Amino acid sequence: MSSPSTPSTPSSPSSPPESRGFIARLRARLNRGGASIARDLRGLLRGRKIDAAVLEDLETRLLTADVGVEATSEILADLNRRVARHELDDVEALLAALRERLVQILAPCERPLIVDRSAKPFVVLVVGVNGSGKTTTIGKLALRLRGEHLGVLLAAGDTFRAAAVEQLSIWSQRTGALFSAQQHGADPGAVIFDALKSAQARSLDVVLADTAGRLHSQTHLMDELKKIKRVVQRVIPAAPHEVLLILDANQGQNALAQAQQFHAALGVTGLVLTKLDGTARGGIVVAIARQLALPIRFIGIGERPEDFGVFDARAFASALIEGAGSAELPANQASVG
Repeated sequence: MSSPSTPSTPSSPSSPPESRGFIARLRARLNRGGASIARDLRGLLRGRKIDAAVLEDLETRLLTADVGVEATSEILADLNRRVARHELDDVEALLAALRERLVQILAPCERPLIVDRSAKPFVVLVVGVNGSGKTTTIGKLALRLRGEHLGVLLAAGDTFRAAAVEQLSIWSQRTGALFSAQQHGADPGAVIFDALKSAQARSLDVVLADTAGRLHSQTHLMDELKKIKRVVQRVIPAAPHEVLLILDANQGQNALAQAQQFHAALGVTGLVLTKLDGTARGGIVVAIARQLALPIRFIGIGERPEDFGVFDARAFASALIEGAGSAELPANQASVG
């Protein structure tokens, strides 16, 4: 094993930018190309009353955005009832009702990650399929935690992809986090076991453990993750304190299937939705919230550290509907710098 090393620690880790800036970027990037449900509807409804045909068009737009059949049906049933009661007379009232309904679905998932500082170390096991952005997410999360003056160790449990180890090593240097790795092809459980022992010896606050990407349908690889979890519990019975699943929003409904199977296998405790800047299907966040109600810890809207922020249900619902044209909203969370 290569001993955990301490790169020179920045004297003052980057401070998180104001959340307002992150929300502005979210609005701009979630519906790139000027498309949004609101713009489509405003054009569609010009000179028309809200009727069954309009609601059918709205249903199509929600399904196209990957909101999902169940969530869309639930939303449309509510809007139909309100239209029948003459509560929604114009497009602005319809959009406001839609936004509030989305917030109701998303709000239970707005639960930021809280590190138990008494755990020492608080163990975060990071999982997901290949290409979902696990290693980059670990680096951005490490930067956030270092900004909160926590001692962090990055454990390179993805021993099958040499680039993952190198990438994590670079993030350790950028953030001032400790780094623990073994040779290529080493047993991932052994890597994480040694990393936990090292973190305990140094009284560190957090261990962020990377794992190799695997398809949710590969039973033998999912079993390997279960083994890693058992190894962690041999060192720290209450750990992992967080099983953080990274999902690529571009995967649409397949991301929902991934979340369901990883949760069934491991007991996922938190989600990160990445690459929301590259999709017109951001409604998958609504579908996942509706189906699983798992905490959505963070979302990613780009490559830079400041493009990684705490999930805000109201801001996300507004961005999904309005895109870059939505009004600036107050937010209760800061993004990551």
